[in-house]
Amino acid sequence: MITFIQAIILALFQGVSELFPVSSLGHSVIIPAILKWNLSQDSTTYLAFLVMLHLGTCAALFTFYYKEWIQIIKALYKSITSKKMAGTYEEHLGWLLVIGTIPVGIAGVLLEKRVKDLFSSPLVAAAFLVINGFILLLAETMKRKNVAKELKSIQDMSFMQAFIVGVCQAFALIPGISRSGASMAGGLVEGLNHEDSAKFSFMLATPAILAASLFEVRNVLHAPGILKLALLGAIVAGVSAYISTRFLVRYFKSGNLMPFVYYCWIIGLLSLFVLKFIY
Repeated sequence: MITFIQAIILALFQGVSELFPVSSLGHSVIIPAILKWNLSQDSTTYLAFLVMLHLGTCAALFTFYYKEWIQIIKALYKSITSKKMAGTYEEHLGWLLVIGTIPVGIAGVLLEKRVKDLFSSPLVAAAFLVINGFILLLAETMKRKNVAKELKSIQDMSFMQAFIVGVCQAFALIPGISRSGASMAGGLVEGLNHEDSAKFSFMLATPAILAASLFEVRNVLHAPGILKLALLGAIVAGVSAYISTRFLVRYFKSGNLMPFVYYCWIIGLLSLFVLKFIY
């Protein structure tokens, strides 16, 4: 059974690391191992708790962008019912998000269990956290080489570019690879600036997190004993995710991914050292 303190710590890390490009899934694997928590990460109770944390994060993302989401849903509905494209920003963004969600949806259904079974050990998650740092560094390097080119806005993105960013997001099924980091890296390589890349990444994460949570919601139904603690965790994760989103949206107006590169390298290497040579 998860304790109150464990629940709060995991919820805080989930809310923050889901938006910061440092892998929430990797942290959920590494933290219990580093702190020597006696948790079975394959148990129904633990999975139910993680589902609620993800729902809290999803609620925070939707709340932050709720005005745009309402307009996007209306535009998509109008586009589908009229069977034609109006060419508005909200409609274009909506279809970009739909297409960008397809790769992670397919990968989640076909590969998620296999990937988690193969890569979900703390040592492997720590190693992929280091690799995540190199992915962010590569994206920054490629972005700087393209600095002379005209930067695209989200409105200028093609459906193929959205699909490529979605493919990048799908790699976050591997613990240690960040969902927001991978999709931001894809956005930067495709020509978006940091601000638009972060926004598209956060909005693209919303349906992906929601779909994954609803797919696993049966775990909550099979673990009613954890419900109160899971609801508390969802609230904590949601609040921390909302604060993180506000911070990152402002940060990426002028900041870049390099601080997160160093974080991934330091935490990943320290975790590898502790797990390999001390425990």
